[in-house]
Amino acid sequence: MNKARRKRIEDVQSKLEELMQEIDSILSEEQEAYDNMPEGLQDSERGEAMQEAIDALESAVSSCEELDEQLTEAHDH
Repeated sequence: MNKARRKRIEDVQSKLEELMQEIDSILSEEQEAYDNMPEGLQDSERGEAMQEAIDALESAVSSCEELDEQLTEAHDH
């Protein structure tokens, strides 16, 4: 891989890092809101929807981390 394409991968990874931080921030806020709900509301439809959103955000962060690893692998070859 040439220098220009490696630089483009680095730029993508930088943007990806910003996105991961933003997703993680949203995840933290949603988790805090859920944790601060009364236990009875956590078991409600709203609480379950919040937990599903938390799970999806965690999955998104994990996917971003995996993508970053794959980009690093591509960059190093």
